[in-house]
Amino acid sequence: MALKVLLLLILVFSHHADSGSIVKFLPGFEGPLPFELETGYIGIGEEENLQLFYYFIKSEKNPKEDPLLLWLNGGPGCSSLEGLLFENGPVAVKVEVYNGSLVSLVSTPYSWTQMANIIYLDQPIGAGFSYSRTPLGKTSDTNEAKMIHEFLQKGYVLGNPVTYPEFEENYRIPFSHGMSLISDELHESLKINCKGNYGNVDPRNTKCLKLVDEYHKCTDKINTQHILLPDCDDKRNPKNTSPDCYYYLYYLIECWANNERVREALHVKKGTKGHWQRCNWTIPYDHDIISSVPYHMNISLSGYRSLVYSGDHDITMPFLGTQAWIKSLNYSIIDDWRPWKIKDQIAGYTRTYSNKMTFATIKGGGHTAEYKPNETFIMFQRWISGHPL
Repeated sequence: MALKVLLLLILVFSHHADSGSIVKFLPGFEGPLPFELETGYIGIGEEENLQLFYYFIKSEKNPKEDPLLLWLNGGPGCSSLEGLLFENGPVAVKVEVYNGSLVSLVSTPYSWTQMANIIYLDQPIGAGFSYSRTPLGKTSDTNEAKMIHEFLQKGYVLGNPVTYPEFEENYRIPFSHGMSLISDELHESLKINCKGNYGNVDPRNTKCLKLVDEYHKCTDKINTQHILLPDCDDKRNPKNTSPDCYYYLYYLIECWANNERVREALHVKKGTKGHWQRCNWTIPYDHDIISSVPYHMNISLSGYRSLVYSGDHDITMPFLGTQAWIKSLNYSIIDDWRPWKIKDQIAGYTRTYSNKMTFATIKGGGHTAEYKPNETFIMFQRWISGHPL
């Protein structure tokens, strides 16, 4: 299973990039762009052999005064173009059947650039349009953290984050039970025979293994990104995905990003990238940070603000697991569990802890912000302004 993390860092300043180019028109979008877009490469290392591709969009409000944010999509290996065009950018892919011509883009009303400058970064090397001038070696969690540390952080937002996989994945079964995907009897038997450990089951515990198998029979055909949507995408070949499927968008973005006119407009260096993929799962990568919970504790105890949010219909990284690791920090509750609303309608639930940490759910949301972009936009707008959700 691919681990997916959405990470947002509020920056004091950005790394200097010599190769930035202003983009005034994008193929597929009618007329000049109604926002300021710059694309380019950020060289990493003494020889700058590692070239991270970025999209920088200025705030539509007050670029000089508004915060500067770095957006990283997870995977690892997913391009942040996905965040720009699906989740919180000022333009989005228009949903229409692809006829072989150029995919269309449309303006969105929920862009986070209405109140912040954003750098969408293709990271690690191999993701999106990022590339290496020398043969690409194996990277890791710690190595990527060192590279990203070239941006100073002041606060951060995590969306449906993978934090401690071995711990969090055990919450898929309680989540499935709460969502009526498995029976009371199966849930009780799992709890008794597996004792809360459903991933790394002792092979001698045949009863638990059999029950876990029963669990998978009930859930393997569920869309893990959003349990209410059909499991209809062709992960091996997006081209085979039906236009009726929500994930047809993933095929459209691939068509758009691989169009030569688009690459020229974005100032992608010729010959540095073959076929663009939304997520590149072939990057040699070592998950050498077993749990990032101690890092979150260290950062929050240092006085940095944080917002951790979860779409409540994501089974990949269920909100129960996220709540559990936050509770493990033993922070005092400042503002207890309550609904947060948009126009008197409940949009989710939230709780605020000491050390400036806020947790929130997005009602009806999935694994990424794209499922509920308007609600996520309003949540972020309130948090970045220092207002309660």
